[in-house]
Amino acid sequence: MAATGTEKQGAKAFYVSTPIYYVNDAPHLGHAYTTVAGDVLTRWHRQRGEKVWYLTGTDEHGQKIMRTAEANGVTPQAWADKLVTESWKPLWEHLDIANDDFIRTTQKRHTDRVQEFVQDLHDKGEIYKGGYEGPYCVGCEEYKLPGELLDGEGEYAGQKLCPIHKKPVELLSEENYFFKLSEYSEKLLAHYEANPGFIQPESARNEVVNFVRQGLQDLSISRSTFDWGVPVPWDDKHVIYVWIDALLNYATAVGYNEDPERFESTFPADVHLVGKDILRFHAIIWPAMLMAQGLPLPGKVAANGWLMVGGEKMSKSNLTGIKPQDLTSHFGVDAYRWYFLRAIAFGQDGSFSWEDFSARYTSELANDYGNLASRVAAMVTKYFGGELPAATADGAAEKAIHDGLTKAVTEADRKIGEELDFQGGILAVFDFVKQVNGYITEQEPWKVAKDESPEGRARLATILYTAAESLRAMAVLLNPIMPDTSQKLWASLGAEASLGSLADQKVQDAADWGRLPAGAKVTKGAVLFPRLEEKPTA
Repeated sequence: MAATGTEKQGAKAFYVSTPIYYVNDAPHLGHAYTTVAGDVLTRWHRQRGEKVWYLTGTDEHGQKIMRTAEANGVTPQAWADKLVTESWKPLWEHLDIANDDFIRTTQKRHTDRVQEFVQDLHDKGEIYKGGYEGPYCVGCEEYKLPGELLDGEGEYAGQKLCPIHKKPVELLSEENYFFKLSEYSEKLLAHYEANPGFIQPESARNEVVNFVRQGLQDLSISRSTFDWGVPVPWDDKHVIYVWIDALLNYATAVGYNEDPERFESTFPADVHLVGKDILRFHAIIWPAMLMAQGLPLPGKVAANGWLMVGGEKMSKSNLTGIKPQDLTSHFGVDAYRWYFLRAIAFGQDGSFSWEDFSARYTSELANDYGNLASRVAAMVTKYFGGELPAATADGAAEKAIHDGLTKAVTEADRKIGEELDFQGGILAVFDFVKQVNGYITEQEPWKVAKDESPEGRARLATILYTAAESLRAMAVLLNPIMPDTSQKLWASLGAEASLGSLADQKVQDAADWGRLPAGAKVTKGAVLFPRLEEKPTA
């Protein structure tokens, strides 16, 4: 795609990142939720004609990975290689994730730059040697404050638990290197105030601001009790703290200290998508590290909520991890991509249920959208031999459809492209889908078809052109969300031959009425959203 950009973005790419995911296990729905959201956001900006860069990857160092590998009788590197090759990359391909890069923290392009970054901070006097003792959660790879811990019950009675993993913390005592994070409290607060949209949603922003206002402690940035990590360049008895290592992927992947031109045209990220449990790392530690180096800060850190099953956060440790393939094999990949962004307001916790997915699939995808596409193609075929007729009898009903499309495009572009309100954007498009269905019900083309007068034929032609042109716009608007079915619809409308590639259609031009030319060859393709089979049983 040509790097055209927009006036707003200029020559800089619209850069979006997911967290880099721990390779201690295979991905579950929670990982896929964030990655699909990033994919939809970047596809939307590509559909605007902008230059885009979408980064995801894996976090492969630290004690958690080392212990998992040991439990499986292999080296940490062998374990990471296996998981990335067999689980992570295949799933992103399966879910149609169009990432531009996949960074692994064990890659030399990353580890060399991490050492250079940390060495530079050390040389600037931002890092010093000291001792630390405190409760540590290996699952989070994070020291915890005593006030954050939960009192254990049952088998964990008398122990202190991590509030996220509900597992006992370990009391660690080490001589480490520390980053002077405490000196950045006021600078961070000033940045939050000057940039109120830096942390989203507002509840997440308030949490971070309140935490920083209490005063920050200096951050231990090395570990000396194990060796699976990037060595501290001036002291090889220590490895760099896994979170310092991990956060730097957002810089190393786009050419930090290696490709200045690429770095300048991409960094910093416009949007970091993160889970709310890792918000503080991204909204406090990462910007402080960048401030210390004099580098620009990201545009926004957007924290999505947790996917809940039975009231519990979805994770392997809580035994609620569900494989995305369990759902895509039943509902299809496009419906999967659509459902979680449609059903859950981004930034809030949301519950998943098979029954809710089935109900929404049947009602909105199969009945409203898929059936509309099938009916229109069938009627154009039946009444006009598959050749799209010209609209010559527009009236008030058609004007309402034109206005409805303009509203849908404006709202969806603002909500998805700017506000990260995926649910709101999808609803704006599906309100238009419902409007067009209502239009067909009211106009009753099957009755109009019985009037073979010139006026009757003109009216029938206008109704079917209006419906087909509406579908043309829907294919463009839904392409970032459901690329496979959008392409099928685009082809069935004859739009590929008459308008060119769907990827080249700009979302902001989708409301320009009359783009689909009369004479386009409309064909009745496969059903976009087939009727669901019975729910599979274990």
